[in-house]
Amino acid sequence: MLGPVETRSVSPVFVGRTDELATLNDALTRAARDASLASGTAGEPQALLLGGEAGVGKTRLVEEFTTAAAHRGAVVALGGCVEIGADGLPFAPFSTALRALREALPEDFAAAATGQEEELARLLPELGEATAGRHDEQGMARLFELTVRLLERVAAARPVVLVLEDLHWADASTRHLLAYLFRTVRAGRLLVLATYRSDDIHRRHPLRPLLAELDRLRTVRRIELARFTREEVGRQIAGILAAEPDPAQVDEIFERSDGNAFFVEELAVAGCVGNCTGLTDSLRDLLLVRVEALPESAQRVARVVAEGGSTVEYRLIAAVAGLTEDDLIEALRAAVGANILTVTPAGDGYRFRHSLVREAVADDLLPGERSRLNRRYAQALEADPALVADDARVMRLASYWYHAHDAAKALPVVLDASVVARRRHAYTEQLGLLERAMELWDSVSDEVRSALRPVDCGEGCPSSGGAPAGSPLRYLDLMAEASVAGRFGGERERALKITKRALRLLEDEPDPIRAAWFWVQRSRLVQALARGDGWRELAIAQDLVRGLPPSEMHAEVLALAANWSMLHRPGPEAFAAAERAVRYAHMVGARDTELHARLTLGCLMVDSGDPETGFGELRQVLRDTLAEGVHHVAGRAYVNLPSELQSVGRDREAVPVLREGIAFARTYGLLDSEAWMWSNLSEALYSLGQWQEAAEAAGHAARVGHSAKPRGAGAVRLAHLALARGELGETGRQLATARAHYGTHDPMPQHSLLLARIAIGVAAGEGRIADVRAELRRALDTGFPPGTHRYGWPLLLAAATAEADARTPPAARTDRAENLDRLAEAARNLTTGVPLWHAYGQWTRAELLRAEAQDSVDTWSSAVTAFERLDRPYDLARVRHRLAGALLAKGGDGERDRAAELLRLAGSVAAHLDARPLAAEVALLAQRARLPLNRVPRQALAPADPAAALGLTSREQEVLRLVAAGRTNRQIAQELFISPKTASVHVSNILGKLDVSGRGEAAALAHRLGLFPPETLAAQPTG
Repeated sequence: MLGPVETRSVSPVFVGRTDELATLNDALTRAARDASLASGTAGEPQALLLGGEAGVGKTRLVEEFTTAAAHRGAVVALGGCVEIGADGLPFAPFSTALRALREALPEDFAAAATGQEEELARLLPELGEATAGRHDEQGMARLFELTVRLLERVAAARPVVLVLEDLHWADASTRHLLAYLFRTVRAGRLLVLATYRSDDIHRRHPLRPLLAELDRLRTVRRIELARFTREEVGRQIAGILAAEPDPAQVDEIFERSDGNAFFVEELAVAGCVGNCTGLTDSLRDLLLVRVEALPESAQRVARVVAEGGSTVEYRLIAAVAGLTEDDLIEALRAAVGANILTVTPAGDGYRFRHSLVREAVADDLLPGERSRLNRRYAQALEADPALVADDARVMRLASYWYHAHDAAKALPVVLDASVVARRRHAYTEQLGLLERAMELWDSVSDEVRSALRPVDCGEGCPSSGGAPAGSPLRYLDLMAEASVAGRFGGERERALKITKRALRLLEDEPDPIRAAWFWVQRSRLVQALARGDGWRELAIAQDLVRGLPPSEMHAEVLALAANWSMLHRPGPEAFAAAERAVRYAHMVGARDTELHARLTLGCLMVDSGDPETGFGELRQVLRDTLAEGVHHVAGRAYVNLPSELQSVGRDREAVPVLREGIAFARTYGLLDSEAWMWSNLSEALYSLGQWQEAAEAAGHAARVGHSAKPRGAGAVRLAHLALARGELGETGRQLATARAHYGTHDPMPQHSLLLARIAIGVAAGEGRIADVRAELRRALDTGFPPGTHRYGWPLLLAAATAEADARTPPAARTDRAENLDRLAEAARNLTTGVPLWHAYGQWTRAELLRAEAQDSVDTWSSAVTAFERLDRPYDLARVRHRLAGALLAKGGDGERDRAAELLRLAGSVAAHLDARPLAAEVALLAQRARLPLNRVPRQALAPADPAAALGLTSREQEVLRLVAAGRTNRQIAQELFISPKTASVHVSNILGKLDVSGRGEAAALAHRLGLFPPETLAAQPTG
């Protein structure tokens, strides 16, 4: 009776879906383009979501598409989300797909994974032993970044189709990785297709927020699969029957199935075997009708497989079913013949042909029957662990014992499963398992609990005060691990609730060290949840450890307090806390904490006026961390050292350190550190007059950051660039983005002063002087803590410039005198200990004098002289423009010639940087004075160093001298001991700064201005 059904329950004819299949094929064409062919266009990664109700035909569409893709030369890797009871396996679809990719392209895969095998082994154990490594809030992001880069590299040479099925069952870690992949993949001939059941996505389903997030990405296309029309149902039935069906039968099946492809199959098959008239209207009865027609042994096997999970290995079925091998094979043959079960692609197990049938069979189990089956599965696995794959064993065993309702057996293996989840960076799954362990805790005997030991504890979680090593696991240990897992996995609300419960328990069991640890966790969570700045919690932790003997926890609290103070309230207290933290950490051997504290101390040294000592400490910490392999601290050192160099105007020195640090952060997946470095690099390049590269660096910072604040720093840099280019609308948008990322719960001077400076610039550009003054008052009321002069001077300068520019309108006179007085007082009190901030001081005071119409040639000459010693072409151009104005106001032929040359130089820089406001001001001043900007006056400027007046660095002056002497790039390189490429870069920079079109024009200008003594131009090249 089953013979005809076996070959005709699925239509051999692919019905409908023309538009959907065309969309998928078009996406593959876009992804698979080969840049080496005539088109010259490289393929772009494609991301698609395929949704539809259960049974509508998603799997059949995917099969048709992937078969065609394989024929077109694409490598297809499929992975499906796994449902085991209520527990999904972390990263299961990615692990399966990567395994398939590795089998298909072993050499390409190995090359792409080189150097990152230990980290990628968290997803694919075959790559090697995943090291315990460091666990932190960026751990999952590091793994995600390496996975995306792996896929990009594997897909560089040939098209790859990655299919992830059944996202409605996906664990949280899989959802996070998919979202990261869709957001960040930018290279490779890669197509990613994910499917999900749309009818399962209720309002509170965990997949719903992800779908909403992906809908906002322009790079993701979403396909919704509709039900079949009556015509399509007729064609499907004809394919199943291998004959034209009776129209009345088509009408009846279409009406009852409502066009659902799977229900059409079931109804057509039921009609074939004569059961159609006996069906009820119950969906579950429809799904069970063919199962109940099987022999009893086959029904028994179907129930066993239904409770075992989405896919069950043959040997495990044999161990649980309790049948002889011959009877088992006959039962499986009957179930496969009826198209109830299918053999897995690997040929080692079975699964239901459609998950709807599995769910119906599982729902039909009696409660006691379900518990008994889970117990049998667990016992079989314990007796023979080789029945399932190594990477899935612990998770499945934990699920089986839990659903067998045996707490004593479940608790130990649930804890083992939490360790596995943690080692895979599946922190949300780890949290769920730890919460399950806490649920089971009171249900087991003291004897069971006393045998448990803390395993793989994270973040130096402290043991009970005075408890010896190897002491039994305590409930508070579970809570500590769960709070860390929640924080790392982004489940901060759950983690905060756990810390609150733990601290209530500690009120009855005083343990200051452990209590301090939980208060530190609360501090981090409160900041992450935007509930505060975390200081209250840190202060309580300090009180708890005060007076206790030195310990790792004591050192960590001091280090955290010092770092917090450096960022929020820098000063002597922060310095003293950092020194104590270094001492305590060294005493107790807490090396990571010591290195962190030394970084904080080094930064505070620089900020307090001892830069060389501070730089020495920062460089030594960087060397130590690289030598010792402490990558997360090295990442911070690569942020702090160049940042402090920039704080004293040594931007050019900071650039190579930042580029080295970015490469390091990419290698080790330190996403937040990388984002901070990109932001700092953008700032340095802006100062050095390399604005295009600065914009690219800021864009990287805004994209790669894992946390909000590093992305906010990227937005700040983009806002700063937009402001200098006169793009006030874009400035406002980026300023709003930065404010949203920074939030209002955790204000830091380094953020608030930067935002205030940009807000002042926007208000000034829009003529809102009252808003300029209000923003300035807020900043001055807060004050400039020690070390914040690098943010304070630009803010004061922006406000002073706005006052000077707005001195005429009557509306600008309100509160003007008071505002100027406060500005002058702030400028007197702000440090000018290094040449950069001395120059800013000169400039700010000049603007204040201009606001009172008291500026002079001498005033601006001092500012120009100060900036001529620095490597900041835009700043130099701005003060030259002001000096030109003062010269023209003074009058005289010599002053006009000097002013013309200054304006030409300033205009050249403005044009080169696309600094439109400055360019407009220069052009307007020249127009009013009737000065041409396109010629060089006969009387050249006569500063102490004429070449420096052109904005050339000392190295560029050397190169220009050799250009004027007729040297080629290769000869210049030989004489200056640099590479020809570097010489070429210097020449290009020189041409831009001089606003000339070629080497000959540059040489002529150097001769005309008498920049170099004739004898230096006659020298022959060396070497």
